[in-house]
Amino acid sequence: MTADLLRVEQLTRSYPLPREALWRKPRLLHALQGVSLSLSQGQSLGIVGESGSGKSTLARLVMALEAPSSGSVHVLGQDLGALPAAQLRQARRDFQMVFQDPYGSLDPRQTVARIVSEPLAALARVSAAEQREQVAQVLAAVGLRHDDLDKYPHEFSGGQRQRIAIARALITRPRLIVADEPVSALDVSVQAQVLNLMQDLQDQFGISYLLISHDLAVVDHLCDEVAVIFQGRIVEQAGAATLFQGAAHPYTRALIDAIPRLERPITPRGRPPSLAPAPTVQTAAGCPYAPRCQHANGQCHSVRPELLPVGDGHLVACHLPFAGSVRP
Repeated sequence: MTADLLRVEQLTRSYPLPREALWRKPRLLHALQGVSLSLSQGQSLGIVGESGSGKSTLARLVMALEAPSSGSVHVLGQDLGALPAAQLRQARRDFQMVFQDPYGSLDPRQTVARIVSEPLAALARVSAAEQREQVAQVLAAVGLRHDDLDKYPHEFSGGQRQRIAIARALITRPRLIVADEPVSALDVSVQAQVLNLMQDLQDQFGISYLLISHDLAVVDHLCDEVAVIFQGRIVEQAGAATLFQGAAHPYTRALIDAIPRLERPITPRGRPPSLAPAPTVQTAAGCPYAPRCQHANGQCHSVRPELLPVGDGHLVACHLPFAGSVRP
């Protein structure tokens, strides 16, 4: 049995809020609270949840762009938080990132050749001619032409710019790509093209994806496994087919029901979502989804549920899994 490509263990991240008074300590915003997950080579894991649930924070911690408050991130067996700066720089060859905004993530003053070759130049001593040749190869892999090497980002459409961003992530031949909402800023027709491209690249290069998204249809298209995150905690995790056909947590079912379908209108369930941020005080009392859950009972309001198995590889943090649904 091969070791995991990515292993996240009990990851937490807290941010201090502005002081309410000069003599008081600032309160903490707990963006992530004990997240653990793993990803094998060649597989894709989707992280889904509403805005403010902690998805992008998880992406930044996996990429070692921020340090966790506690917990660890291991890529290919290396604890990223324990690596010296020079070793971390070299380790980044194996994991790269595609950002959400294809307009803001590319430097408008640089040519495509310079943008795409930047990670390669930072990680290896490669001649300018070799860099240009490798950039031409990855541009071809993402469906762009050799003539595009000396163009600037403003000369491309949004979908083409995201292809450039994917080429930049691909240039070091990484084992893992973290994609944070990679198609949310694109038109629907262009989204399908970019997702098909990512799938083709996975088949060609054996890349693993950690896909961050609020769109379950996107995750269903690309991912083998899905983890649902709510207020900084994973509340359900399963294979994509298992989760979409038989979700056990009411929050997951609410997300699935929110996918627009022509055959039925969207019918809201439970209470409307709170506009407040994730909880500022970490507490073990009660399920955080209980105020919005129409099936919640006394136990739900007093005891926080643990993430436990309810089937083969299916985990859920709920006292009443499958309540109100037909269990598969």
